[in-house]
Amino acid sequence: MTLQANLAKPEPALRQRIAGEIARNGPIPFSRYMELCLYEPELGYYSRAREQFGKAGDFYTSSDVHAVFGRLLARQFEEMWRALDSPARMDLIELGPGRGLFARDVLDWSAKQFPEFSRALHYALVEQSSHLRTKLQECLQEHIAGGRCEIFDSLESSASRASDNIIIFANEFFDALPVDVINQRGAVRVGYENGRFTETFVAPSAAENEFLDRYSVRPEEGEHVEVSLASLGWMERIAGVFEHPRGFLIFIDYGYAREEQLAGRHRDTVMSYRQHTAGTSPYEAPGEQDITAHVNFTALQARAVERGLEPLALLTQSQFLIGIGEETQFADAFQDCKLPQEQTKVALQLKHLISPSGMGETFQVLLMSHNVAHEKAAHLGGLKLAH
Repeated sequence: MTLQANLAKPEPALRQRIAGEIARNGPIPFSRYMELCLYEPELGYYSRAREQFGKAGDFYTSSDVHAVFGRLLARQFEEMWRALDSPARMDLIELGPGRGLFARDVLDWSAKQFPEFSRALHYALVEQSSHLRTKLQECLQEHIAGGRCEIFDSLESSASRASDNIIIFANEFFDALPVDVINQRGAVRVGYENGRFTETFVAPSAAENEFLDRYSVRPEEGEHVEVSLASLGWMERIAGVFEHPRGFLIFIDYGYAREEQLAGRHRDTVMSYRQHTAGTSPYEAPGEQDITAHVNFTALQARAVERGLEPLALLTQSQFLIGIGEETQFADAFQDCKLPQEQTKVALQLKHLISPSGMGETFQVLLMSHNVAHEKAAHLGGLKLAH
């Protein structure tokens, strides 16, 4: 990854704001630079009134590929509801729901295929961007009016309204949380000189060193390794929701376990995305491009276990979705197809979700539970192909 880069006509207001903070406080951690680029009110990538998702945006999520992603997860959520003894109310909290396509697919398909579960289901969407909350209102207007879902600006506010039976779901949420970047010279600090962002290095903090030693690896010559203390903070908040309730977690993202890093993979994972083109220069056009880093699932799982949650599996999206769809031969995907060409199109979209050449092997799925009988949790469809 080449972090040092020339700027190419960035968003002036955000560039000036970042430069002003550096002028006042000195070079800033890369995590702070990433936070400003993505979440600064009205100027950050996810805070601006623009389209980030789908064909008109900068990247696709699984829900942009086909509604079958939401349909398969609806089947898994319904299984989890039954594993919790079919409570009268089941709260599903989604973190970072984007435009709400996934939520709409889950709610629509549950109403059609799982009426008892649908009557129990209450869907909460947690989105801090006011722009995206407006998009969610538009997409889910019917379900909101019917009292089946609500939109919140924080996890804690959604949890305060929830029952004692909860599923927390996140798809491509943790990859967009700020990370710090470490190489053999130290932790990156972002400066600003002569109209350019620059890099200097300082000794890693005690927390960064602990992260590397417990969950990651030390960077070798020419390498960068990411440290996501923000992810650990979020996992502590999520685990706090389960202090009394019982339920499940499902987190899907492109990421890795520590064993893969020890084998030399998943280093230098900071990427930028703009108009469906991947880059490695986070310093270009701040606020106008997405910045991501692969997720360290070893760290997430370990922190959750420390806070009392039980690990069920870490498996690929391919294994997870095939496990869910195997029993019905993916009938959820093809049920609405009336013509052979429609079936062919859906088959190609499904292949993209589960094949190694598409999203199937790149994305990992972390499943955990809290206060659920192990024999019930172990029989979930999504765990059939877990090692």
